Amino acid sequence: MKLRGTGVAAVNYPTGMNLGGDPSQALIHATTSGTFVVSLSSTDLGQGHRTVIGQIAAEALGVAMEDVIVDTADTDTGPHDMGTFASRATHRVGNAVIAAALEVREALLDVAAEELEAARTDLEFDGQGNLMVRGAPARSLKIADIASAAQFKYGKTIAGRGAFMKPKSPVDPETGAMDPDSTEAHACTVAEVEVDTETGEVKVLSIRSAYEVGRQVNPALVKGQIVGGAWMGMSHALYETTAPYYPDPGHAPKDFSEYLMPGAHEIPQIECVVLEYPSSNGPYGVKGVGEMTANSPIPAIVNAIYHATGVRIDELPVTPELILRGLDAKRRAALVAPAADTTATAGR
Repeated sequence: MKLRGTGVAAVNYPTGMNLGGDPSQALIHATTSGTFVVSLSSTDLGQGHRTVIGQIAAEALGVAMEDVIVDTADTDTGPHDMGTFASRATHRVGNAVIAAALEVREALLDVAAEELEAARTDLEFDGQGNLMVRGAPARSLKIADIASAAQFKYGKTIAGRGAFMKPKSPVDPETGAMDPDSTEAHACTVAEVEVDTETGEVKVLSIRSAYEVGRQVNPALVKGQIVGGAWMGMSHALYETTAPYYPDPGHAPKDFSEYLMPGAHEIPQIECVVLEYPSSNGPYGVKGVGEMTANSPIPAIVNAIYHATGVRIDELPVTPELILRGLDAKRRAALVAPAADTTATAGR
């Protein structure tokens, strides 16, 4: 027999941690060709971090994204960063990049004021790669040309430094109150499953989620995180384990040929909607989205199995063996219950 069930789970997820520092730093400098290099020690783990930071830098500098080079360098040559973890990278590094871009803009204004023979207060960035005299668009210069003139005509450096650090929040010894993070994102997932009561096999039919992640810098990358997280959550819920007979260490997978994960054939229908409620302290309203995408699918799938079978399982992964054992225990309990009721009636 195959039974279907639906499960729901929700999560709120913090950006950053209460580490008493947790800083990120960024450096930006102009090249002789007028492009801008953003130097970081915050590494891209494959989530598109360099792309998003490039977008934030381009927006803050008022130039096209193709004029920005993001150099993650290494810890020997890049400015300090605590690391890519706690869904903090875009929030922390983005703020640091904006701060560095503000210094760059000030340096550009100094040179542009001389080149355009105008007061700095009369100049404005048009957001299209130009600096112009307010109210006189014909009197403008390309930012790339200003950066080049700074180096070859005025002997100046166009550069900026930026840092972002959340101060440590002490814990109130009386109430336990504290501010453990910078902002929080939210999500809700609904999973639909089909359970084969003869084999214990679970087939995930669909995973549908709603995410609130602040402002999306790159919607395509956000969706990629959500879809990838749904796959990862499904994998944690039903397949992945390094200790199948824990606490017995035997039979642990030795390589990825023995470490089970869902393949293309097992991937369910995955749908998502994204809501934007910008944070007050993130770069352009950004919150973290990375790690949380694998969280709510796990309990949603487990709840769906319970809805389908009436078997509550509290360990991962939910293997066919666990489901069959749970179904057997449920049948035994059903057989014992009537007998107990008859005995109770006879006693009265």
